[in-house]
Amino acid sequence: MNSRSFIAAAALCGAAAAVSAADLQPTPMQTPGPFYPVAKPADKNADLTTVSGRQGHAEGKIVYLRGRVLDGKGKPVEGARVEIWQANSHGRYGHPSETNPAPLDPNFQGYASIPTDPQGKFGFKTVKPGAYAAGEMKRTPHIHFMVTGKHDFLVTQMYFPGEALNDADPIRKEAGAGAERLTAKILPPEPGMEPDAIIAEFDIVLPTG
Repeated sequence: MNSRSFIAAAALCGAAAAVSAADLQPTPMQTPGPFYPVAKPADKNADLTTVSGRQGHAEGKIVYLRGRVLDGKGKPVEGARVEIWQANSHGRYGHPSETNPAPLDPNFQGYASIPTDPQGKFGFKTVKPGAYAAGEMKRTPHIHFMVTGKHDFLVTQMYFPGEALNDADPIRKEAGAGAERLTAKILPPEPGMEPDAIIAEFDIVLPTG
């Protein structure tokens, strides 16, 4: 390949990469549901499996939830505020309006709020939420997200692959084809993690960051 052909090919590759980066689809919006915390807990760090002042640990399968917040061009969004809230492993929220008779877990934090780092990364340690019934509606396991970027604001939900209730969940179905972008990638634990834990990777795309 001569130098002129090489430069032309490089330009085409660069253009293709730019188009690919610009084509990142925004993460679909989902309802916040009725259980966003009325009063934020004093303990809202990234580890939801323990509560400050208590000796115990939350019940359930440990989930290391990690991902990035990106803009539509694939650029990391530093300093985005990422909030999560969820049901415990029994499928119950620690919320005053909750009517689910499933047991509460006093050692489960239930909510967390952290900023992304310079690479747009965030990470939480939590437990896999249980499925539950809300009236006649059955909800598959999910984690709620609220993300406040520099320009954009998003409320959404993250799902786990392969769950029996995924296809029937009415909220998940509202996302249509976008439901795949709301489904985490599950990986085995890394050295130093609990042997039966899972890693759930979930990137969030804001249109302009």
